[in-house]
Amino acid sequence: MLTLGKLAEKLGAELVGDPDQPVDGLGTIQSATASQLTFLANPRYRSFMEKTGAAAVLITEEQKAFCPVAALIVKDPYLCFAQASAFFDKAPSPASGIHASAVIDPSARVDESASIGPNVVIDAEVQVGKGAIIMANSVVGAGSVIGDQCRIWPNVTIYHGVTLGPRTIIHANCVLGGDGFGFAFNGAGWTKIHQVGGVRIGADVEIGSGTTVDRGAIEDTVIGNGAILDNQIQVAHNVVIGEHTALAGKVGIAGSSKIGSYCMLGGAVGVSGHIEICDKVQVLGMTLVSSSITRPGTYGSALPADEQTRYRKNVARFRKLDELARRVRKLERFSDD
Repeated sequence: MLTLGKLAEKLGAELVGDPDQPVDGLGTIQSATASQLTFLANPRYRSFMEKTGAAAVLITEEQKAFCPVAALIVKDPYLCFAQASAFFDKAPSPASGIHASAVIDPSARVDESASIGPNVVIDAEVQVGKGAIIMANSVVGAGSVIGDQCRIWPNVTIYHGVTLGPRTIIHANCVLGGDGFGFAFNGAGWTKIHQVGGVRIGADVEIGSGTTVDRGAIEDTVIGNGAILDNQIQVAHNVVIGEHTALAGKVGIAGSSKIGSYCMLGGAVGVSGHIEICDKVQVLGMTLVSSSITRPGTYGSALPADEQTRYRKNVARFRKLDELARRVRKLERFSDD
């Protein structure tokens, strides 16, 4: 049983309260019960903390006087809550071994500590590292490498020539290494450009459900160490995503674009092909990035929702913006004269 004392030790927190108080789960600051841990990261929600029924709250020193229950004093409550969540993770941990229904090519090398689930197919020359988990109905294509302690959830398709670094997590229904969208028009139709590159995914990457990462046309598509990708993202051929970059759901990145390290792209951001985004750029949701970004900062272009009548009027005025600008320039020239 985890207690507040043990939790404080693991998190490097200062405990104000009973070290023997058991903690068996996590809760929101409004709904946590007397055996659950919660946190306060934003002082705006302090009124909820003052009424909380939690066993303890992760807070900063400045909020200690307002906490009615046990407190774990830390510098960053949200980060510590993320770290604490690992102690209560309920994800299944399959035993090592190969399920009887799995189909594994004789040339594949599967570490004896790995877990291979029902109906998994592992093709020729595949390498599966120590402690890796490949769950039901997943397919790993020829020559691919699954690093140590990787977890591949059910129904994932990994094509040939894909490399996953250690501790990477691939959620259900992802497709890694499918052909990029490459065709040349021949006058009457389209001639396929065969995609001869691969996919290289670094260490400690997490890719959400239903995301697709296309293989490179010539060179590899690359996702750097520590990057996190949400559900239903499209990464086209030859894209390079830097280390520790975060992409929210429905982001689409067209071919041969490069995203720097420590970037954050909000939901449904679109990135045109053959452009570069430098390190430490934040792009707000629904933005279209059609040219390179060379300076760190926050960028956005999407219009927020508005009442329909006013929105239509603003759109009509926007269409007249060029005409209005020319009229202003003409007036300025007249004024100068």
